[in-house]
Amino acid sequence: MASKPFGVRFLLPIALGSCLNPINSTMIATALVPIATEFHAGVAETGWLIAALYLCCAVAQPTLGRLADLLGARRVYLASLVLVMIAGVMGRIAPSLGWLVGVRVLLGIGTSGAYPSAMRLFRERADATGSPPPRTAMGMLSLTGVATAAVGPVLGGVLTGVFGWHAIFTVNMPLALITLLLALAWIPKDPPRRARRPLWQELDVPGMLFFSGMLLAVMVFLLDIGHRLWMALPVAAISGALLAWHSLRRVDPFIDLRMLAKHVPLSLTYVRAAVAFTVVYCVFYGFAQWVEGAGGYSSAQAGIATVPLSLLAGIASMAGARTRGLRGPFLLAFACSIAGAVALLCIDATSPLWMMAAAVALFGIPQGLVSVTTQAAVYMQAPAEQLGAASGLQRTFSYVGAMAATVVIGICYGHRPTDQSLHSLAIGMGVMSALLLVATLFDRTLPRAGALSKAHP
Repeated sequence: MASKPFGVRFLLPIALGSCLNPINSTMIATALVPIATEFHAGVAETGWLIAALYLCCAVAQPTLGRLADLLGARRVYLASLVLVMIAGVMGRIAPSLGWLVGVRVLLGIGTSGAYPSAMRLFRERADATGSPPPRTAMGMLSLTGVATAAVGPVLGGVLTGVFGWHAIFTVNMPLALITLLLALAWIPKDPPRRARRPLWQELDVPGMLFFSGMLLAVMVFLLDIGHRLWMALPVAAISGALLAWHSLRRVDPFIDLRMLAKHVPLSLTYVRAAVAFTVVYCVFYGFAQWVEGAGGYSSAQAGIATVPLSLLAGIASMAGARTRGLRGPFLLAFACSIAGAVALLCIDATSPLWMMAAAVALFGIPQGLVSVTTQAAVYMQAPAEQLGAASGLQRTFSYVGAMAATVVIGICYGHRPTDQSLHSLAIGMGVMSALLLVATLFDRTLPRAGALSKAHP
């Protein structure tokens, strides 16, 4: 085992579990229109199906990462898979949009356990065997996540078209069960852990509540397009102030502001991920809705239009895993994102489907490169003893980007997507990508290529 610390048996259940979050995040994209039709809901209302999952994940990822550090990564991973199976059952019988939002919350908790647990398992395995940072293994993990995220709209479109939108929830049951059985068989048991304090104190429940309240208040304000709930803004401000006050007084807070201030490169990586994934998720959710709503295509056809994007995302992820540096992949990703935004400006509802697919395909490159390169950056920049929580916090910032994308789409699309609203969305994505390109070009905190091969924090 020492010669092959990251063999297939170890990686397969981890990779399968890591697919659950991205595939559930993106399968919903091609089902939003049928769900809105069944429940007589608008774009802003169905936007809660996206925002609820990411709001929950933003809190659950670092929380479960902390639990993985304290209780053992395997234990946390297995428990999260059980929650995914329960969510699959509940989604099948959902009678209302509110019920469905609750199911997405449960899915957010369940699917949040895989990634921070995987990073914790990688660290323990590397330390136990004296192996260098498992960049190839992490690249494979990122590849499976990117590939399933990219194929999510295709699978969601096919399942919705053939079996109805309930199927995108039901499919979680066999996927989670298979992963659970493989994890029980092939992932080594956790070493015994000794809790220093009661678990509720270790998790910093007040910090979680302040953070959740801040995000929820912001989302309530921004997603209510018809009439702004202005009282949500002071609630968000007060929650944010309480979060900062509490975090600075606590030794190991939910959001460790001292750690972020001390590790500036890691903080910049988080901010970069938030903005980059805002662009990525604008593509995932905005494009599919436009193809169906403005183009008049079916859910399955909208999913098929993302196939070239899926292929490029997989190729870019593999290439990123083999790249030694960080700056180069980031710059290429943001340049391609700018080109993709320009391509979207050149299409409209009368364009053939193949042209729509070609225009959006360019976004597959930033999707693949940003994911794997950000993952490598966090592995290098985070303190070793906090890697599980830091990896979860990386996903938190990515989910902040996803929630921001929900808001951007709601603002641009209004009550229904049109050609003009798609072009407005494309301009916004182009501006964000250009800012990322310039900021990364002058970011001196990114290590050189040679440093990556030697790093073992």
